[in-house]
Order: sequence, then structure tokens, then C-alpha cells
Amino acid sequence: MLKPLLKTTLVLLLILTCWTGLISPSQAASSRESRLPGGDPITDGEALLRYALPIDAPALFKIQKDIESISGPVRGRRWSAATSSLSEANFLLTRRSEEILANVPDEKRADGEAYLTELNEELQELRDRVSEQERLPIFAAQAECLSTIGALETLMVQGFPFEIPAEYSDLPQLKGRATVEMETEKGNVTMVVDGYNAPITAGNFVDLVDRGFYDGLKVTRAEESYVVQLGDPPGPDDGFSDPATGEYRAIPLEIKIKGDPDPVYEFTLEEIGLYREEPELPFSAYGTLGMARPSNDPNGGSSQFFFFLFEPELTPAGLNLLDGEYAPFGYTVAGKEVLRKLKKGDRILSIKVTEGLENLEI
Repeated sequence: MLKPLLKTTLVLLLILTCWTGLISPSQAASSRESRLPGGDPITDGEALLRYALPIDAPALFKIQKDIESISGPVRGRRWSAATSSLSEANFLLTRRSEEILANVPDEKRADGEAYLTELNEELQELRDRVSEQERLPIFAAQAECLSTIGALETLMVQGFPFEIPAEYSDLPQLKGRATVEMETEKGNVTMVVDGYNAPITAGNFVDLVDRGFYDGLKVTRAEESYVVQLGDPPGPDDGFSDPATGEYRAIPLEIKIKGDPDPVYEFTLEEIGLYREEPELPFSAYGTLGMARPSNDPNGGSSQFFFFLFEPELTPAGLNLLDGEYAPFGYTVAGKEVLRKLKKGDRILSIKVTEGLENLEI
């Protein structure tokens, strides 16, 4: 049974989701009732991106998890727990380095070895900082370790992991990842767009960014503790019409389930009885990027997108009302504080692809 405060906040959330492209009351109520708490979610976008790479590297994932897990103990000054996790990470890194390198293609092995050497040094630095029990230096050293792990994991990706259905061949596709920088009146926001798990949704977005479509557009929706929505052009259309053809571009709903080889297209997970499945890119991190759409049309997305402002009180583990209903396609990795400042009417001054444009296929 839900606690009274949680019930109240979920009701408020249901009211907010009834208009301008987010979920309908019937969808939300059904989703709320059918989902069960599933433990503590990962709420860091960069961590979610690392785990969502199409690779199989259990030893490195375990090292990553051990390093990530020290955050709570360090905040609570439980130094023995943090030390234990890092000792385990160090043991795995020492004993299973060859297994880790086996996941790196031969032509990239030298880079992989360099990253492993760097990670060894950074992990020792992190262990030293924990022994000194100074939290800020610990978190800085932790971030360095995780950044190196992310670079090493990226080396392990070998090609695009699945075949996109032929019926979507006329839509832009992102065969990899791209970094996008958005300049607003309130500051800059950096996001990583994930084509490995949402190639059509991410491809559509990156194509529009590259066209300059979003430059100058206003925030159309900014509800505190919930969502910031952008991408609605002036005029009668709610999305993008290709100037070369005059045709309106709509994209299918695209959600990749954790462990599945390719995404589900055109249906919400609940519509096909998969409402308990976990998406590869969940709406569990502050600043998750999602594709907006009409509440009655899963395949009506075009240009409008939103940043989900994750709040545990509104979206506890297992009760997230957007997972399986909307297409997530990336995460905010810098400038998260800017999202809280954005209000309806604020403008996108410019938005550009700074890395990964070569992964876009049109």
C-alpha cells in the first residue's frame, strides 16, 4: 500500500501527465498499479550510459560497481565499507586484467592496456584518499576512475549491435553515441545521446540539432520537480516538416528492454504485456532525455523532447510512470543545475553536436 504522501504526489503527477504529449490518466493509473518496487535504481546518467553499452564485460562491470558503491559509505563516513569495496575492485583489476583486455578488439589493445594502467594508478589514488577520510578529494578521485572505466568500456564496442527494421530506413539513424551542447539563457547543458539503444529516436534528434532546427525555440513546459519540454516550432505544426519534401516527420515509439537484442517499436510495453520489464535506458536519472508525443499516439513523436527531472518522492523505484511509455534516448551529463532554472518562455540560444556526428546516417 502506498503511503499517503506518496499517493498525493503520484496523483499530482498523474494530473501533470494528462496533456501536451505525456501519459494519459488511464495509462498512468494502470502503470502505477502494475509496477512493483524493484530496489534502488541507478540515478546517475553517466553510470546508466556505461551499463547500457552493448558489451559483455562482467569483470569490469563488477569493478565499476564496487567503485560506484563507495558513495553512500563515504557520505555516511563508513570508511571500512568503502575500503572493503575498493579492495575488491583492486583484487579484480589485478587478477582479471587479461580477461578485461580480451573484450577489446586487437586493433585497440594498446589503448586498452594504457587505460588499464591509468585505472590502476587512479584506483590506488582513490584508496589513498579514502584512507585520509576527506570526502571531496575522494569523490574527485572516484570520478576519475569511473571516467577511465567508461573510456575502456567504449573501446570494447564492436560495431552496431542489431539490424534496424527496413521500414524505418527513411528516418535518420544514430549508429553509436553523440554529445550535444545546448546553450540557453540560463546556462549550458551537455547531454549524451544514445543511438545504441534508441537509434531512430536519437538519430531524429541529432539530425534536427545538426539542421539548426532547435536554435531560438522556447521552453514550452517547465513544471518544477517534473519536466522541462522543448522543441515545439512556431506555427500550426507540432513538430518537424522536412523542407526538402514538405512532409511531416513522425517517428515510432522505440524502447529497448534490458537484455533484449533490439528495441520494441510502435507499442508501449504495457500494450504488449511487458509492463514489468526494465528498459535499458530508464527514466531514473535527473535530466533523462525523453521524446514527447501525443498521449493517444505512441508513434506521433516528431521534434518535441523533454528533460525528466527525477525526484524520488514522485518516481520511486518500480513506480516510474514514464518507463515503458515514452522513448528515452540519453542523459544530461553536465549543467543539470540549469534545468531547474529553466522556465516556460526561456530560449535555446544554440544547440550543437560536439562529438559523434559521424555516427549519424541519413
